[in-house]
Amino acid sequence: MPSEPATALPRPPARSSSSSASTPVMTGAEAVVRSLELLGVTDVFGLPGGAILPVYDPLMSATELRHILVRHEQGAGHAAEGYASASGRVGVAIATSGPGATNLVTAIADAYMDSVPIVAITGQVFSTLMGTDAFQEADIVGITMPITKHSFLVKRPEDIPGAIAAAFEIASTGRPGPVLVDITKDAQQDEAPFVWPPRIDLPGYRPVTKAHGKQIQAAAALMAQAERPVLYVGGGVIRARAATELKALAEASGAPVVTTLMARGAFPDSHPQHLGMPGMHGSVPAVLALQEADLLVALGARFDDRVTGKASLFAPKAKVVHVDIDPAEISKIRAADVPIVGDLKDVLVDLEAALPRASERADIDEWWAYLRGLQEQYPLGYAPTSDGLLSPQYVIQRIGELTGPEGVYAAGVGQHQMWAAQFIKYERPNSWLNSGGAGTMGYSVPAAMGAKVAEPHRTVWAIDGDGCFQMTNQELATCVINNIPIKVAIINNSSLGMVRQWQTLFYDGRYSNTDLNTGHDSIRIPDFVKLAEAYGCLAMRVEKEEDVDAAIRTALETNDRPVVIDFVVSADAMVWPMVPQGVSNSYVQYARDHAPAFAEEE
Repeated sequence: MPSEPATALPRPPARSSSSSASTPVMTGAEAVVRSLELLGVTDVFGLPGGAILPVYDPLMSATELRHILVRHEQGAGHAAEGYASASGRVGVAIATSGPGATNLVTAIADAYMDSVPIVAITGQVFSTLMGTDAFQEADIVGITMPITKHSFLVKRPEDIPGAIAAAFEIASTGRPGPVLVDITKDAQQDEAPFVWPPRIDLPGYRPVTKAHGKQIQAAAALMAQAERPVLYVGGGVIRARAATELKALAEASGAPVVTTLMARGAFPDSHPQHLGMPGMHGSVPAVLALQEADLLVALGARFDDRVTGKASLFAPKAKVVHVDIDPAEISKIRAADVPIVGDLKDVLVDLEAALPRASERADIDEWWAYLRGLQEQYPLGYAPTSDGLLSPQYVIQRIGELTGPEGVYAAGVGQHQMWAAQFIKYERPNSWLNSGGAGTMGYSVPAAMGAKVAEPHRTVWAIDGDGCFQMTNQELATCVINNIPIKVAIINNSSLGMVRQWQTLFYDGRYSNTDLNTGHDSIRIPDFVKLAEAYGCLAMRVEKEEDVDAAIRTALETNDRPVVIDFVVSADAMVWPMVPQGVSNSYVQYARDHAPAFAEEE
């Protein structure tokens, strides 16, 4: 990753060509491949087409670069995300112009929302044809401008190394995120001297990493005075690779910790100071801890509406210390009493060092007594099903228990996503992958594929709903052909479960277009076992609780091909607790106690 200055990038060996040994001449397409190799990239995901075809020719003979041919460009984008999220390295996706590039847009937007470092390389029509509505022309730079950290349009071969190196620099530093490099076909075909390392000139791009000392002291003073502090941990801690530093600060301060959906694993679930996940489907102790706190120390968190509920009613008694690498996030939703801009890995160390001795800090024993009471009164749990079908919570819990904390779990979006966040115990960062900000259905299978490529020694699960699975299951072909043995658990309730839950609670049970098997109760459309077998996977269907463990163990023991398990679960199962959208988070206690009846009180 080019987090170091450009001068630290390695120089290529001399190549025999029509140029001098010190400055080889190559086509722009060759420059793309060589730049990726010199940046340390080992794996890319893509799908060729006319406007990117020149790049695919040298890619064929690249010895240090593995290209994985996906079945849909969206799959390439999510695979790059999964690769980056599991490993911390920059993920790379390649697509052609027009629809190839626009098929990447959902994954790019997803990466932007969740601060995932990916670089998307797209082909563009000849520069002389741009603006003429040429075949497969699309202004992908303009389209992606609002959803990337930066988008480059390259029209000259000599500019390619600099653009790609800059893209990696931007994607991987500061607040991580997606960067797009769009390269015209003539720039790929024409020749130019290949100069490495290129000069990277990014005027105005100067991410602040070291926080101001006075702000650190002010934050430490507030932490020392607080009687009801909470460390509100967001996904920025994981992106900053600061889990170790977070644990040290938490233990030094003694404060309770909550980890958002994007931060699951940033702090061990087994740690006695951890209260769980806050938010719409958070644990009662986590939600009420934030609500009753007198100090929030927000660490790489953005006060998302799914965490805060109605923002004006969120944590009304609390002062706020807000730490983020991105100054635009600070005071965007909630005004910060102490704003701190900096890299969390450094800031957390400075905060711990600045904390007064325990004897000089406020007593928080009474606070902990209150929180322990909440934990005892409101443990996480679920009701057994009444229709004889599997409890999805049980299935997901057993996947986590039998696989263990060293596994990687990529979830789709919906009820199964929330259950996976709630019922699997996360002990390490980068073990939980999901689409948090964008909420992209279809994320799971390709993201799991990318994670397995990045971390081949780990067991990787895609925990998916039957709705999500039908959006991107074609990437199972990619997994089979490329020997990427992921495990897929389909939490199959024959419906769009989360939408159905909202229809149950807020629309009087009027299930408009959420039943995925309408009128075909006697047959399965599709039959996921047959579908998976057609792709070359090992496939199983589980309908009884006593068969759950055996199926999971079979999946864990099978590593020569992907495994797909169709778990047939109850459509009536719901995600609890639940705070309705647009109300105070104080509502969670009532919501936890009264379940479906609470909707009438909104």
